Amino acid sequence: MYLIGLTGGIASGKSVVGKRLAELGAIHVDADLLAREVVEPGTPGLAHIAAEFGPSVIAADGSLDRGALGAMIFPDPEKRAALNAITHPAVWARAHELFERAERDDPGAVIVYDVPLLVEASADRQMSFDLVVVVHADLDTRIGRLMQLRGMTREEATHRVNSQATDTERLAIADVVIDSNGTLEHTIEQADELWAMARASAISKQPG
Repeated sequence: MYLIGLTGGIASGKSVVGKRLAELGAIHVDADLLAREVVEPGTPGLAHIAAEFGPSVIAADGSLDRGALGAMIFPDPEKRAALNAITHPAVWARAHELFERAERDDPGAVIVYDVPLLVEASADRQMSFDLVVVVHADLDTRIGRLMQLRGMTREEATHRVNSQATDTERLAIADVVIDSNGTLEHTIEQADELWAMARASAISKQPG
């Protein structure tokens, strides 16, 4: 298999790139979806969160109250770190299962692990990616997108952006940078170029 780590800050355009690569034939493993899966009612992950953060983060139906948890962790780096210590290993274990399944089905598969917190997730940094791709948009662009598309205030948007790794930290791990400051079409063009390169590399990686 050929494994791409795809990352980018909130509102960077990372999801656009991940979706495009999936349309072109990549196997798309979305860490955000896995993060929801590992804290569903009855999971060890949810039990650990309740023990760490208290009953106020559990909704009446027994599910995770994401709003309550978000309000608690986004302003507090120590609480974010505590949450990450619970969820990141569980997400990584599940992702690894999916990688192995995809490789069994197709040893030449191109797998895109779409993970916004690649820099922050220490377990992920131990994984040997064939390529790390960072989708990048400048700070003002990302804050503007959060305000326009998600209805956040500037303060809320700034909190969200600042709760993640810095642009410098993300760019430092990049093998490829996709610039998403421009038009949607330009971002997709770069994703297409990335796909062509990844497919060629995946083919050359195969024995014989």
